[in-house]
Amino acid sequence: MAKVPIAQSVTDLIEPVLVAEGLELVDVEYKKEGPNWVLRIFIDKEEGITVGDCQKVSHLTGDLIEVEETIKTPFNLEVSSPGLDRSLKREKDFLQFKGKRIRLHSLSPIDNRRKFTGILADFKDQTVFMDLDGEPIKIPLSQVAKANLVIEI
Repeated sequence: MAKVPIAQSVTDLIEPVLVAEGLELVDVEYKKEGPNWVLRIFIDKEEGITVGDCQKVSHLTGDLIEVEETIKTPFNLEVSSPGLDRSLKREKDFLQFKGKRIRLHSLSPIDNRRKFTGILADFKDQTVFMDLDGEPIKIPLSQVAKANLVIEI
């Protein structure tokens, strides 16, 4: 049986609890930074995230991970909102932010490039449709290495 990555195990463990609390789990990262491991959990809700929301999720998550022994090595837990430049990973993320400016990095070159910035025109059939200053492009979700909203002030 293949070992499930820790970020996915944490997602599977905490997402139902967060949904019951009226929160959306946006992303989970588990990575080594210097000598320490860091677990980052990004949450959101329609009216925005408060410090109290982050504290509540931190306690709930820490307790669940400890009880289920999901992570066996010491780690630092960080809980926050996804920020203005939130990442887009799932179909619902791309659908929610149609019409917004995004930055996307592909896994392999598409039209001889890997970095794209433009308007998220649509998402359907597991494909991201972007408008790059009047030039349409489509990128299969399977080729998306990273996608984020662009902060517009």
